[in-house]
Amino acid sequence: MENPLSDKVSVNNPADLSIIVGYFIMVIGVGIWSMFRTKRGTVGGYFLAGRSMTWWPVGASLFASNIGSGHFVGLAGTGAASGIAVGGFEWNALFIVLLLGWLFVPVYLTAGVITMPQYLKKRFGGSRISLYLSVISLFLYIFTKISVDMFSGAVFIQQALGWNIYVAVITLLLITALYTVTGGLAALMYTDTFQTFVIIAGAFVLTGFSFAEVGGYSALVVKYSSAIPSNFSSMDPRRYNISPDCYTPRPDAFSLLRDPTTGDLPWPGVVFGIAIVGGWYWCTDQVIVQRCLAARSLTHVKAGCIMCGYLKLLPMFLMVFPGMISRVLYPDEVGCVVPEVCKRVCGTEVGCSNIAYPKLVVSVMPNGLRGLMLAVMLAALMSSLASIFNSSSTLFTMDIWTRIRPQAAERELIIVGRVWVLCIVAISICWIPVVQAAQSGQLFDYIQSVSSYLAPPIASVFLLAVFVKRVNEMGAFWGLIGGLLMGLCRMLPEFWFGTGSCIFPSNCPFLVCGIHYLHFGIILFFCTSVLVLLVSYCSMPIDDQHVSDFLTSCAHGRESNGQINAMHIHSTENTDSSIFPSVAEEEGKSGICSLVGRLCGGGSQAQEQDTPEAPEKLPDISEDPVWKYTVDSNALIMMAVAVFMWGYYA
Repeated sequence: MENPLSDKVSVNNPADLSIIVGYFIMVIGVGIWSMFRTKRGTVGGYFLAGRSMTWWPVGASLFASNIGSGHFVGLAGTGAASGIAVGGFEWNALFIVLLLGWLFVPVYLTAGVITMPQYLKKRFGGSRISLYLSVISLFLYIFTKISVDMFSGAVFIQQALGWNIYVAVITLLLITALYTVTGGLAALMYTDTFQTFVIIAGAFVLTGFSFAEVGGYSALVVKYSSAIPSNFSSMDPRRYNISPDCYTPRPDAFSLLRDPTTGDLPWPGVVFGIAIVGGWYWCTDQVIVQRCLAARSLTHVKAGCIMCGYLKLLPMFLMVFPGMISRVLYPDEVGCVVPEVCKRVCGTEVGCSNIAYPKLVVSVMPNGLRGLMLAVMLAALMSSLASIFNSSSTLFTMDIWTRIRPQAAERELIIVGRVWVLCIVAISICWIPVVQAAQSGQLFDYIQSVSSYLAPPIASVFLLAVFVKRVNEMGAFWGLIGGLLMGLCRMLPEFWFGTGSCIFPSNCPFLVCGIHYLHFGIILFFCTSVLVLLVSYCSMPIDDQHVSDFLTSCAHGRESNGQINAMHIHSTENTDSSIFPSVAEEEGKSGICSLVGRLCGGGSQAQEQDTPEAPEKLPDISEDPVWKYTVDSNALIMMAVAVFMWGYYA
């Protein structure tokens, strides 16, 4: 169907085109410069940038890897539909990134790991946990992160350029894969740093134009409540039984914390549910953690996390508020509710809030600056996709390919990592039709709900692995499997029945889909934690001496190579005794513990033998006292700023 916006947005003038071409030349130049600047001929050089990155590319890369085109389209769309509460997803990260820098990264660095599955393997022994985490992480990358970024990028490109979706997305994927394959992580982090400034500069410009157009913040507060589509009056509400709630802006649109039962984002879910999903994303996800592992010291990691935290203050003002302004300026299109009108405006019947940001760009920005904003969207899309490509390449190479070919040489691992990027591109291109079909609903809610169904078990296991030394391999594994089954019991019926909309409610039974996805994430986290602890305490512990050494020294930076490898070898050698306790030990347990032990016994896992890993020089995580106190004080300042912002908008 013809897009009514297409006649307004042809980006074919010399100013816009020169901006776009200049942007691509600069990105390629930065990538080539970084290729010659860093070593890429080793696994450490290709996947971890030689552990040479300073704090500012670490912080910029963390932000750019997180902020994809899905944020521009998704945050602005949800802001247009329901107000500022979606900004809680961004501001919650200010606290979680401090956990990353101060708690988790010291553990990962001291453990001497490159990937998160490697950490769980060293912590628990065996191989089934690391294999599970590798597979589910790749699944999440391909079918949620990449699909969301491709869809949101396609929404913008279709609105702004009128290109064929396949031509646009395939071109972007190939260019992204090109500098991912050639440059490794160093090229990504330097181009991320450059693109972060492009993203922020362009978004600031658009925000300024938008607020000038609407009349300022106070005018936005007044006008948003009356941003009702005028063409609704010409339709017959009885035909669809449309409630006024479907087209009237929420009265609590400018509140972060909303009613726990009637709120679209209830405050217990915003405070606790987002923290759980954020703990998985920021502290255990390969895409994020890999950037911290590339830092030259722990102080640079912490400073990079603080920089990222400050940058995460911006999306509320650069994406959510402009989305709300777009609804005020274009209520008939962004706020449409009648299915026929929505189908004509954006091609889907359930609403057009996802076009809020693209509509603002193509309608408000003058020539030249419109090209800048297109470059911003390309930067966001390419940086997030490149981060996923690189990290999924690391996961596949280090955790799956090394199982297939344990004797693979370092050169072979690098080649396999680059080939896997090309495979990811091919899978992503094949997934485009599915992405096109999944346009209903709000994009940001989609990705957060999927994360709430799959991520809490992973967050639970990582947190317990760091804090509870009694947690063993059997407890962690069955906690992950049980949590996955519980999450699928909610996710699969929701996809089967559909999430529905205000006009077309879902037929999913209330008992299954009635709990808000953020509340479900909280319940899933605690159920998984109970299951992990129950199974762990009802089975043989890992040798106390080795686990104590591992956890204590990881926390204080005193781990030695011998201790890690001794713990790893010991845990795998004693897998039989931990999974199949002796008869005498079984008799000494309660009936419940004995039953749990029999049910959770690990089959073929008991016979698995891991090849001991060669000792590797571990990074020094000691800190200069002056810089340590400097970053600590800055962390306190950032938390104070975050508390103020939450309190002001709560």
